[in-house]
Amino acid sequence: MTSLFTLLAFVAITVLLVVRHLRKSGTGQGAGPAASDANCPRCGAGHVPGAQRCSACGVPLSAYEIVNAPIAASDEGLSGVGAGALHAIVRADLCVGCGTCVAACPEPGALRMQGKLSVVDQVLCKGHARCVEACPVGAIVVTTGAAVHRVEVPLLDAHFRTSVPGLYIVGELGGRGLIKNAINEGRIAVEHINSERLGEGNGARAGDEVLDLAIVGSGPAGLSAGLEALRLGLRYEVLEQGGFADSIRRYPRHKVLLAEPVSMPVYGNLWIADASKEKLLDVWEDIRRTTGLSVRTGTRVTNIVRKGDRFEVETDTRSFLARRVVLAMGRRGTPRRLGVAGEDLPKVVYDIIEMEAFQGRRVLVVGGGDSAVESAVGLANQEGTEVTLIYRGESFGRVKERNLSKLQDASAGKRLKILLQSGVVEIRPGEVILETRGEPAVLPNDDVIVRIGGDAPYPFLQRIGVRIVRKDVPIPGVEYAAAG
Repeated sequence: MTSLFTLLAFVAITVLLVVRHLRKSGTGQGAGPAASDANCPRCGAGHVPGAQRCSACGVPLSAYEIVNAPIAASDEGLSGVGAGALHAIVRADLCVGCGTCVAACPEPGALRMQGKLSVVDQVLCKGHARCVEACPVGAIVVTTGAAVHRVEVPLLDAHFRTSVPGLYIVGELGGRGLIKNAINEGRIAVEHINSERLGEGNGARAGDEVLDLAIVGSGPAGLSAGLEALRLGLRYEVLEQGGFADSIRRYPRHKVLLAEPVSMPVYGNLWIADASKEKLLDVWEDIRRTTGLSVRTGTRVTNIVRKGDRFEVETDTRSFLARRVVLAMGRRGTPRRLGVAGEDLPKVVYDIIEMEAFQGRRVLVVGGGDSAVESAVGLANQEGTEVTLIYRGESFGRVKERNLSKLQDASAGKRLKILLQSGVVEIRPGEVILETRGEPAVLPNDDVIVRIGGDAPYPFLQRIGVRIVRKDVPIPGVEYAAAG
């Protein structure tokens, strides 16, 4: 009998140890870490709750907010039924106090600035989510009474691997758009790729034309991944469909902010406090120049196919093989371009957030959908701004009635000029060359806003086999004004 009890006790202890190990290390490729809040998702080491970095491996723990979030079981409690109506919540840990959300909110008083923090009056808030679209750092979510917000993201593990073995996703495409997070994620992913390469013994071999790594995108995440690959001596290529750091060029804000220094592989500390995006572009160019990072621009990736233990990466110019792939593309997709000379000038953007930054400027908005009309009307409300809306069609047939009404009011009030059956021929620093009803025209101009749609990235991800899930992300640091 004693032997039986001893055996049962041994089995019980063994089971407990196995369960503890599985929770600590995570299970399954692409399944996401199962580590508790007291353990580092990357190395499994314990840490003090609330710590900013893992004391063992030094990884920034903020990088795992979405990776650690549970997969949503259902939509129950998030539709506004039972848990309360939809309303906005500002994350105090992410808000940078820019005030863009206040200007974007259609409900007077629902959002206001309290010091350097935006706060929500839940009585006045109607859950329009315009503030969510406007916030440049993803600090606002619309939810019900639950202190979580639901996001649709690729399923990633603690190394930012997807459900496709060997394929990684970092940066904005993974759900978080902050520059510092994107830089950290790019480095973490490539560190893991290198550790696997060394473990498999598949380093460079004579006559072997297979790359160790292909990186798609040259924004903060792609740049960091490329620099880490360079530092580790990997054979890599960074592919960018536009110009170098195209995501920064398309950034819809005039100002960018890194609230604290972040370490960029090879280059060192990067800290940009309240600078223009042109300044950030200068830094990006300096990084490439001083490090020797190779970036192949003007190369669009059209397909990625896994073949055994490697990938065939297909572009619009050629195909090649790579053992690992890191996708560092933008979450908003690829905006459609005009295809005209001068489109790469810094004054051309594909989204707009800071309406007030265009006060007193001459702005051309291109497009015939709701996004173009909303941008034009919002700009027309800025003091001293001269706005022209240009569209190739004969009428705005795809625009919502309320937006069309606002557009007509702005046009009737001489605050906005509309040019139909017109297009852009060339963009120059101080002017734009147009074709209006078959006739050329020169428009004095300071800024061009292109709102003609884009190609979303998720259909591409699903086509290559990446699993997309919905997750309930806890909202720390919730701040809102008391009702009433």
